[in-house]
Parts: sequence; structure tokens; C-alpha cells
Amino acid sequence: MAILIKNALLLDETRKDILIEGNRIKEVGSIEASLHPEADIIDAARMAVIPGFVNCHTHAAMTYFRGYGDDLDLMDWLENMIWPVEAHLTKDDIYWGSRLACLEMIKSGTTAFLDMYTYPEATAQAVIDSGMRAVLSYTMFDRWDDTRAKLDRERCSYYYDLFSKMPERVQFAVGPHAIYTVSAPQLQFAHKFSEEHDCLVNLHLAETYKEWQDSTREFGMTPVRYLKKLGILSPRLVLAHSLWMDSEELQMLADHGCSTVHNPASNMKLASGYNFRYIEMKEKGIKVGLGTDGCSSSNNLDMVVAMKLASLLGKAWRFDPKALRADQILETATTTGAEILRIDGGRIEAGALADLCLIDLTLPEMTPLHNLTSNLVFAAAGNCVDTTIIDGQILMRHRQVKEEDMIKAKGQEVTNDLFERSRRLNSK
Repeated sequence: MAILIKNALLLDETRKDILIEGNRIKEVGSIEASLHPEADIIDAARMAVIPGFVNCHTHAAMTYFRGYGDDLDLMDWLENMIWPVEAHLTKDDIYWGSRLACLEMIKSGTTAFLDMYTYPEATAQAVIDSGMRAVLSYTMFDRWDDTRAKLDRERCSYYYDLFSKMPERVQFAVGPHAIYTVSAPQLQFAHKFSEEHDCLVNLHLAETYKEWQDSTREFGMTPVRYLKKLGILSPRLVLAHSLWMDSEELQMLADHGCSTVHNPASNMKLASGYNFRYIEMKEKGIKVGLGTDGCSSSNNLDMVVAMKLASLLGKAWRFDPKALRADQILETATTTGAEILRIDGGRIEAGALADLCLIDLTLPEMTPLHNLTSNLVFAAAGNCVDTTIIDGQILMRHRQVKEEDMIKAKGQEVTNDLFERSRRLNSK
């Protein structure tokens, strides 16, 4: 069924109608409803329309760890809190944790995300069942172990073939975890695999000063220089965090067409760093996306909150109130994110994929409306989203999502079971 959105406020402050047919925007302008009697009509007179948010870095099923292991150093948090529980995750755990994540993202206007976690087939099924769009990586952790490296290489081929049979809303990426958990030959394998299969490589890089120190000591060079030496910088490489980099390294990324992802909530909470060099990256032509990271380190998947944090943090450490303007951050969270994930969307125009959301302008935090973009970035949170449309399907309307109560109840039930299992098995 076609969808006709009537009289929505666009970011350019004009009001227009939007006709959606199939999974794409058919027309934007003044559209007579009587010419489309079959359409589902949405009265948007009190709403604005924006492209859906694209979360360029998260670990969806880590909803299980929301509020667990807070206020710890990164490696202490990983090694003593997260990894001991993750060792007992099952496909069913991953499915329901991801369904809960998809629900949260739909409720806050995210239409697509780039994920890295275990059992990607379970996350894929959650994405399919929820109606979302995602690029899902198989996480590689060989830790210089030849047996595990061989298994990871085999699984990359397995998952690539498996995902090729899934709906186009689900795409595969290679996910070497980090340079401190993945060997050089395995990183080179990931690069070659992505080159042969034209898929993204999703990698944590230069997240902490310790990682920078360890790379300098163990490899004799900084993280980006290490990747360049290995020959794996490419336009398919998406680097999460990208905090500890100098100007020469940024130029290397620019020269090879690499993308970076800013995760302000996670970076601040784990005290990984604060001076993400957004302006310098943009000046060099690097595509910069925005991410929330997982709920274990950011506690929510709200891209509206992430926009505010990114902009305010960028202003604060530069002592420059003009830095990281609201319009730049909104574009980063929508249009640029879609470009990084190679999604033909991120814009409200004819021919684009119909991934968009409607913003409730009647909320107190959206009033008065001097500037829509400013209100979105600096005043709002994810609950300003009234309606979420993904791939031409209405997944949330007037804040109502199908099966919401069941998904939340199941998420709590499976969390309880997971942690009880973990406590029992780890105590043996």
C-alpha cells in the first residue's frame, strides 16, 4: 500500500507532501490525495519529516548489559564484566537482545545500523522480524591462534553466503574486532575478503591511549600507520572511535577513502578520550558517521542524544561555540551515515529509499520552533519521534510499535536467564 504524508515540515522550513510507493519515495511536492485513494494518509500538519537516523556503530544485543559494569576502565570492564558473561551467550539470547535493540532504535527514529557481535545470523533474524535495515559484521577474534583464525575465515565465507539469501535490508560485513585482538594476517584476510566480495570492514581503532601506546610498543608504529603498513586501508574500511590519530594519519585515511565513526557517549563514559577531530576529518574529505556504541557503554541507542553529545563535546574541548554546528551533526547522523553504509537513502527526495521519521512538533521541548534542526540536536531526545518508516513500511505510528510489550518482557526474561546461567557456570 502506498503512503501519503500530507503537509510535513521539511528541514528547509517548507511544508510538502511525500508519496511513498513500494520501498521508495515516489514524489515530494504538492500531491492531491484524491489521486491516490488507495494510500494510507498521514496528517503531518503538526509534524516535521527528516531522513531516518543511521547508527554507524553498535553492538545491538548488548542491551543485556545496560547498567551492568558501569564506572570501570575499558579493559577491566571487558575482561572482568563483559567477556565472562558473553562466553555463555546463545543464539536465542542474541535474537531477543537484538529485538530489544531494534525496538529501542525504531522508537527513537533509527532506520539502519552497523553492528558487530557474535551469532550475526540471530541478529539478522531480529532485523528481518523487526523490519529494520542493518549491515551486520561477523566478529573476528583470533588472538594470534591459528585454529581460531582458520575458523573465523571459514565463518566469513559461510555468513557471506547465508546473508546473500536474506532480504536486501540485511547486508554482511567483515568485523575484525581490533588490532589488539586480531593478528596481522587475519586483518589482511579481512581486507582481501572485503575486496573480493565488495563488503564493508568494521573495525575498532585508536579508541584509547593505551591502544596507541601498545601499538607503538608492539608494532613499532601508531594504529593507522600499522594498518597502512599492512595494506588494508580502503574505501570499504569503517573505523569506530578513531580518537588517537595525528594529522598525518588522518591524511592517510583520507587518501584511501576510509570512514570514521564518532561515539561520544561511549568515549566519555569509558574515558577513552574526548577530542574526536571531526572538523579536521571533514576538511580532509573523510566521511564521518555517528554511533551510540552498545548499551553496555552508552546505556542507550538514542541517536538524538548522541547528536547533542557530539556537538556539545566538540564545542567544549575546542573552546569554540561555532564548532560542530547542529546542521552538520544532523547530516552526519542521517545522510552521511547512509553513505557510509552504502544505503540509497538519507534524504527526502524522489527515488530515495523510504527510510524516514516524523517528528512531533507539539512537544514542549520542540516549542517554540525558531529552528527545527536546532531543536532536534540541542533540545530533543528520541521520544520526539512520532512515526518511523523503514523500507516503505510504517513500523511505529503515534509511538506505537507492534509487539512492544512482548519484546520488553522477553528481553527481561532472557536477561535474567543469561546472568543466572553465567553465575552458575562461572562458579564451577
